[in-house]
Amino acid sequence: MPNPLPAPLVLALAYLAGSVPVANLAARATGGPDLRRVGDGTVSGTALYAVSGFPVLALAGVCELAKGAAGPLLAGRGRPLLGAAAAATAGAAHNWSPWLAGKGGRGVSLLLGATLVLAPEAALALAAGLGGGRLAGETGAGTALASLALPPLLARRLGGGGALAGAVLLLPLFAKRLVGNDNRLPPGLAVAAARLAFDADRHRPRQER
Repeated sequence: MPNPLPAPLVLALAYLAGSVPVANLAARATGGPDLRRVGDGTVSGTALYAVSGFPVLALAGVCELAKGAAGPLLAGRGRPLLGAAAAATAGAAHNWSPWLAGKGGRGVSLLLGATLVLAPEAALALAAGLGGGRLAGETGAGTALASLALPPLLARRLGGGGALAGAVLLLPLFAKRLVGNDNRLPPGLAVAAARLAFDADRHRPRQER
């Protein structure tokens, strides 16, 4: 871009896009309940599917991917670290949406959208971990393992700053896992480890958002 957007504007627009609670809006628009009151209270694709079905989930999923891709696209190809920071900002806004009193999802769809722009092979690895984990009944663990591949894959694609970009992208995902839906730190190291690895307070199969 001959006149790239200023970095603060890129971050602000990414935050605004990420904050839109697409899944919750889709659920309410189709006659469903507030997703904060469904299951464990995560505003997620899993909850949306339960109340509104697959067609609504598919449409909302495309919008969530676009939310994650917005920041890197606005930053442009020459500023991958800014793109990653913008995507992470969008992820934080999604996970702790100001429109939902700080509630939200896990940001996996946004992470997929961001990596589709920054490094498609990283998006493929993340999708494989998500899909493989779901088939094995361990979606949280599958996503966590695949996430570890993001920094080296982005480093291979983007050079020296790629590893840092990959680490920045993962911050909202693992921060939300750590504090959970009640936004509180875990009571001990064992629970913290379980949350980071399995997205649960103890090891049990759980669906990723």
